[in-house]
Amino acid sequence: MPPETLTPARILETTEDVLRRYGPAKATVVDVARALGVSHGSVYRHFGSKAALREAVTQRWLDQSHTALSAFADAEGPAEPRLRQWLAALFTAKRHKAGDDPELFATYMVLVGENSAVVDRHIETMIEQLARIIADGTATGAFATVDPAPTARAVWDATNRFHDPAYAQEWSRPEIDAAFEAVCDLVLRGLRPA
Repeated sequence: MPPETLTPARILETTEDVLRRYGPAKATVVDVARALGVSHGSVYRHFGSKAALREAVTQRWLDQSHTALSAFADAEGPAEPRLRQWLAALFTAKRHKAGDDPELFATYMVLVGENSAVVDRHIETMIEQLARIIADGTATGAFATVDPAPTARAVWDATNRFHDPAYAQEWSRPEIDAAFEAVCDLVLRGLRPA
């Protein structure tokens, strides 16, 4: 059977496995190449440096959120339930990432710290999605806002406890769902016309 073609996606998947196994401090490009059964030069042909590979892994991880949440941002229908669903989906995804694979989550927190530009782009993408929902709500009269972009940033900031990894230890507490609902209710009340 011929060997599997070496693609960036395959390298990134393997890199996740290597990071999970060794952690970010010990994982090397040589470890990734060994797991793929290729030379480290083959990996470097796709990713020019260890830093580029780690940045791509971080980007891939964050992009998964963008894809899932864009369904709510781009959906038809009333903005208020879409906004609540978007916030709930983000919170659920973050909780799953932290709880289902804590080793990989901890690894990503290290990588996120190394790749602040990737994180900044991620946050901007998230805020743009929120702004689209808020703009739709404003257009239909469901929301009273002058400018959706700063309003979206305020919503992002107000819900920080439910998506910022710094709060991950709180996400498994029994009272967290009630706290999330209370913040969503407050945000939505604040967006409605007086």
